[in-house]
Amino acid sequence: MESAALPVEIVTYILSFLPITDKKEAALVNRIWYFAARDSLCQDNIAYNIPVSSTSLSTIASLGRSRVCCISLPNLDSSTISRDVINCNSLFMSGTLLSKPETMPQAQKALAYLQELNLSGLRYLSDLSFNRLVSCMPHLTKLSLARCHITFEFDPYHGSSHYNSSCILSFRNLQCFLKEQASSLQALDLSGTSITAQAMKSLVQIEKLHLQELVLQNCQDLTNEAVSFLCKHQPSLTLLDISSCSELSDQAVLAVSTSLQALQNLRLGKIHRLTDGAFEHFGQLRSLQNLDISECSLVSGNKLVKAFSHPELQPKLVSLSFAFCSLLRDSSVLSLARTLSSSLRVLDLSSCVSLTNISIQAISSHFTHLMVLRMAWCRELTDWGLLGIEEPQQAPDCGREALEQIPKVLTDSDWQESQKKYRASLQALHYLQELDLMACHKLTDMSITKVICFPELRRLSLSLVHEITDSSLVAIARGCRNLEHLSLSHCGNLTDGGFMEAASYLRRLQRLNISGCNQLTYQTLLAIGKECTQLKNLDVSMCSGIRVADIKLFQAQLPLQTCIQSHFAGGADLFLTL
Repeated sequence: MESAALPVEIVTYILSFLPITDKKEAALVNRIWYFAARDSLCQDNIAYNIPVSSTSLSTIASLGRSRVCCISLPNLDSSTISRDVINCNSLFMSGTLLSKPETMPQAQKALAYLQELNLSGLRYLSDLSFNRLVSCMPHLTKLSLARCHITFEFDPYHGSSHYNSSCILSFRNLQCFLKEQASSLQALDLSGTSITAQAMKSLVQIEKLHLQELVLQNCQDLTNEAVSFLCKHQPSLTLLDISSCSELSDQAVLAVSTSLQALQNLRLGKIHRLTDGAFEHFGQLRSLQNLDISECSLVSGNKLVKAFSHPELQPKLVSLSFAFCSLLRDSSVLSLARTLSSSLRVLDLSSCVSLTNISIQAISSHFTHLMVLRMAWCRELTDWGLLGIEEPQQAPDCGREALEQIPKVLTDSDWQESQKKYRASLQALHYLQELDLMACHKLTDMSITKVICFPELRRLSLSLVHEITDSSLVAIARGCRNLEHLSLSHCGNLTDGGFMEAASYLRRLQRLNISGCNQLTYQTLLAIGKECTQLKNLDVSMCSGIRVADIKLFQAQLPLQTCIQSHFAGGADLFLTL
């Protein structure tokens, strides 16, 4: 087995047998050996005082790999930065966290008003360490134990009420905590655990427990019966995530739609047994705002459309995902467009491979307040759909010469005239902030140069749209000057000239993917480096015209926070963090 594949704890144990001088040499082998060698060195009586900030997160994370007995994190609050301090497995490995009498009062004072605790992915969490930690947080409202090793069926205490095991995290102990915090706890995440039907029934019946959010993603032992019981005893839920629960079927979703009248967010992605029958009573979820049924391969959307068609039962959906639902057809999209036109802001139809120009034109006509549109891999979309123009019809026996008569470029006057005659074009979506048309390979400059003009657009992906050229790149840059993320990977017709002209309009660009654009050279890097001063991530992997020396020279000219990825002959990826 390669050393890089070994957990750092095992490498630490191996290196503990070496003398100090050899440990220092071992630390030079690679990153894992560096942390392992540092761990195996004596670090007694060392206290770390690190204010929590965006610049200190990497340092805090590295201490999580070390045998550090005392860490002080001032400024810990409910901010996003503070919540990112997770996955510090080694802090829990010894079982001595908060074991010293003098540290407990300090922890209680610092964490007294903490409301959100994320312990997801911790391998060494035990009843003892969990109890010590949560005893410092009397006002906890949200708890995540996703992917933690919780024992649900085995009772290590044999009826005893002293839950203090330093080896396991038991459901019995968690249940005791939930009873104590029932009146204040609002959100619980048990994703990726082996929670059983019986454990679920016990949990949802806890007195005074009225959860608002419950996340059970990828709980493989969850059954339809357990979900029905959950819906009956926790009717106040506003968010429920049961995606990737392989044992669930229509019965579970029917229970949700008839019992959880206050539900606002529902995630059903990757429930492969789900069919259209599950949505028969979906009209009863009148408070529903966000619905995810991505990767439900047996769902066509017909029953969902019917459930939403009644004027008095229409929900105010804000976000809808049908991604990878290959049975979805244009007729369903058209009906949804008419029904949800006033409320929908986010629509994901990625890899709905049967959709055609009819869908994109329905979206352009009805969803005029849409902010996010994802139609990656909808390979039947053409220029005519984006332009809102009826595609010219050719006789079945027309030859190559007749096909060549179809215009490849629209003049400005033709474009303006077509707008007066035909349907709405994609340009009607004035508020668009994210657009994904990756792998829509029939699109060309004819539509992209005309319709991709959105002042508020932040993210755009045209990767694998092979036909676009510098004309599209320049038009996008001029029409979308607030772009922050731009993906143009494997657009082989792009050249240095296009980027030299476009870069000056992309001053807010933070992430750029131009991997596989083989005509690009160091001149593109020069243009980007000069004009795109906010760039933080650049992917030039598989760009055969850009050399290692070009990357290193470019690296020296950029700010410290920029990350570059490049791919070289031999199959190796080079990551340069500047």
